[in-house]
Amino acid sequence: MSWNNQGGGQGPWGNRGPTGGGPSGGQQPPNIDDLIRLVTGWFNRLTGGGGKGGKPGNEGLPIILAGAGIALVLWLSSGIYRVLPDEQGVVLRFGAYTSTTGPGLHYHLPIPIESVLLPKVTKVKRTDVGMALDSESGDSAEVPEESLMLTGDENIVDINLSVFWVVTDAKAYLFNIRDPDASVKSATESAVREIIGRTPIAAVLAEGRAKIETDTRALLQKILNSYGAGVTVTQVQLQKADPPQSVIDAFRDVQRARTDGERMRNDAQAYANDVVPRARGDAQIMIQQAEAFRQQSVAQADGDSQRFLQVYNAWKQAKDVTSERLYLETMEQVLKNASTIVLDRGASGSGILPYLPLGDLAKARAAPAPQPPSSSDDPAPVAGKTP
Repeated sequence: MSWNNQGGGQGPWGNRGPTGGGPSGGQQPPNIDDLIRLVTGWFNRLTGGGGKGGKPGNEGLPIILAGAGIALVLWLSSGIYRVLPDEQGVVLRFGAYTSTTGPGLHYHLPIPIESVLLPKVTKVKRTDVGMALDSESGDSAEVPEESLMLTGDENIVDINLSVFWVVTDAKAYLFNIRDPDASVKSATESAVREIIGRTPIAAVLAEGRAKIETDTRALLQKILNSYGAGVTVTQVQLQKADPPQSVIDAFRDVQRARTDGERMRNDAQAYANDVVPRARGDAQIMIQQAEAFRQQSVAQADGDSQRFLQVYNAWKQAKDVTSERLYLETMEQVLKNASTIVLDRGASGSGILPYLPLGDLAKARAAPAPQPPSSSDDPAPVAGKTP
């Protein structure tokens, strides 16, 4: 071109690259004033001093060249772009990835040589499984083909799940997966179905919800990393976990029956915990009483046998004396509770049986004397009458 023949083959920017940097062409935007000054000087040289002493018939050429210069300036300035704080700039050269730029003002080669993509990297995105959320009204609609899942004990449960994620690698996010949102949703549905498929329905509906969220997040992140998606899952929320609507009433009846059964088992266990120790204590008391009775009986039998042996040995040494003593002791034991009657021999001829009931007298002497009636038992005197 014409600038190749002027100034030793330098371009309109002198010996600097087209971006105002070194020959390698850095990513700094050119100074507009210097660019306009260089283009104007080039036009003046090309037209022979800006129309002074120009050749006849070239009066319209400066206007054409000026328009071409303005178009050139506009084309070069199209490479200026700005990256916002929540974005990353992905520069493409003829559609191929070149570099990634951070927030600020940058420059790339003009279109169609280079272009830039500006994905949001700090915005938290949301993906729903089992429901479709209307962004305008905020209402959600059920999607049964996504929400109905099979549990580990072969029951069906209705699941609504929300996944929150951010872009951490803009290059991988743009080039490694074709449709990032659809890929995240498909991976989420696959992960949650796998987690629900190995979890019993009782855990899904009750205490296992937190574990399901944690396991789903870990598995989903693992799947996305294997895709090279360049996204990070920040949170998984289990919005709903219920039986299908067609059987929810019957399922609740079953749950109530299970709850009642569990309560009755707990009551029975509490009763057993109360009765069994008490019965064991009573049994131990009876065993101890029986052991004490056995020891008492054995000791008493031993004492009786020892006493008998002592009497027998004494009887062998003095048979008459021992026999008399045994007789007297025996009669004493026999007669001590008998009634005593004393007969008078002198009164036998009168036809009267005289006797003295000593036993009755002793009983009468031992009995307490009767108490006189109190004054409160006397009848009250009648008014107007004397006794």
